[in-house]
Amino acid sequence: MARRSGGEAGPLLVLLHGLGATGAVWQPVLEHIGRSWPGRWLAPDLPGHGGSPTLPSYSNQKMASALASTIAEEAHGEAIVLLGHSLGGTLSLLLASGNFGFTPESVHAVGIKVTWSDKDLATFARLRVRDSRVFATPQEALAQHARYAGLAPDADSDLLQGGIIRIKDGWRAAMDLQCFAVEPPDMPTLMQEACMPVHLACGSEDSLVSIDELRQFDPAAHQFSGAGHNAMVETPADVWRWFDETYSGWRVHL
Repeated sequence: MARRSGGEAGPLLVLLHGLGATGAVWQPVLEHIGRSWPGRWLAPDLPGHGGSPTLPSYSNQKMASALASTIAEEAHGEAIVLLGHSLGGTLSLLLASGNFGFTPESVHAVGIKVTWSDKDLATFARLRVRDSRVFATPQEALAQHARYAGLAPDADSDLLQGGIIRIKDGWRAAMDLQCFAVEPPDMPTLMQEACMPVHLACGSEDSLVSIDELRQFDPAAHQFSGAGHNAMVETPADVWRWFDETYSGWRVHL
């Protein structure tokens, strides 16, 4: 599985991106990780995204299973901490069950969409059977990748790394559109089955989820002022501060 990593020996912080993006979307947070995280970090591309292999079919369960072996391989027996965004947040909650070969020490999720309308489901059903569009230039394909990731078409190129591939007839976004087969999260079950406290958050301007929705599952859910759905891109210092405070606060009570 394609991955970015860094840091020194110690607990492994796993950064899981959202649908349509790649691990590169965590770039704005890495400078904060480098200054204060006491271990290593890992930012894989989810299955069917970026440079990671595709799956025969997709579901939240199958994607979590595919990630689990890579995470366990990288952990070398050290503690594992998860920070996920959107779909990556849902996968973090699945992994929080301890049913995938390891039990994370702490789980933090940003921007999980918890309420899905019939229109949302119909849109995903339509997209997952669509053929990937081929473009004449890499710039056009990058703009398509940015749209899938919920980023501005002119987003910083660092955030778009690995998001396109060259094919015979031109360029296309690397994402396997069958990934749109992922299903809405069963939040009550995910929260109930988590083996440790789970911390939820979202941007105040996130159009996909509200703080009130998240506080049904985590009364202490945090809101990033002025941020939209991609809070780790828009307000990375705030996201890291929230993560650091919740993780450190939890460690104090061990």
